[in-house]
Amino acid sequence: MREILGKRRRLRLWRKKGPAQPAPLEAALTCAAWRWPVIPGVGLPAAGGGNGRRCACPDPECVVPGAHPFDPSVLAATTDERMLRWWWTNRPNAPIVLATGGAAPCAVSLPAQAGARALAELDRMDMRLGPVVATPTRWSLLVAPYTLEQLGELLFAQDCVPSSLRFHGEGGYVVLPPSETGTGQVRWERAPLPGSAAPWLPDVEAVVDALVEASTSAPDEGSRLTY
Repeated sequence: MREILGKRRRLRLWRKKGPAQPAPLEAALTCAAWRWPVIPGVGLPAAGGGNGRRCACPDPECVVPGAHPFDPSVLAATTDERMLRWWWTNRPNAPIVLATGGAAPCAVSLPAQAGARALAELDRMDMRLGPVVATPTRWSLLVAPYTLEQLGELLFAQDCVPSSLRFHGEGGYVVLPPSETGTGQVRWERAPLPGSAAPWLPDVEAVVDALVEASTSAPDEGSRLTY
């Protein structure tokens, strides 16, 4: 009972409204309770370290500043609470990076303008959606795990798949709230609903048509990095 109450408490904190954001460690522990493996992202340089929009990684021209794994790599993602506490105690402002695929959620991301259009269309269809992550430039819909074979069959059936539409499956990653990256604050456009179990996720088949259609008619305002 104590463990279940602890999970619910973390979920309430994550959905708390107002200017105060939940600490990255608290959000990372919530992911662990959901069995979502996470790692700290590379983040941005510390204050006084130069241009705050540049990445803390060694690449001076990084196209996704702060919004990617570096050390540790995405393969180190875990749900182990002791490891998460150690990471975020040493780097309390590190972004939260979800390792997608396997038993963890996958995701489909698209430019923010296309994302807003796609969500409006899916709502019109009364489609049940899971959590949606938003940055100033891109939105990511979390979906149930899929395989490369399943994804290949879905995309083969499409007339055209815009390059701005990206699929985050096995070996991929998505940055989660309340991370801060070079493009700005990461937030929930559709927050996970509170509860003791992991958030419900739709199958990719249910949303891919609307995402392809929205991406076809919207410019890509995000980075050109494919991942």
